[in-house]
Amino acid sequence: MNGQNRADIYPGLEVDIILKKDQRSGKLTRGIVKDLLTSASFHSRGIKVRLEDGQVGRVAEIIEDDF
Repeated sequence: MNGQNRADIYPGLEVDIILKKDQRSGKLTRGIVKDLLTSASFHSRGIKVRLEDGQVGRVAEIIEDDF
């Protein structure tokens, strides 16, 4: 699932984000969402979030829980 819709993203969710410094390479960083920083309901490049470890980036992928 992509991270373009704000409604799909919430604190505690595991996601892969692209950090600003990694935009050219497309390197993903995995972490847990702490805060949502984009106020719009949709963003074409991904909703901007802050991870629990303090890193900020745009959500590239939502990690699906396998229950």
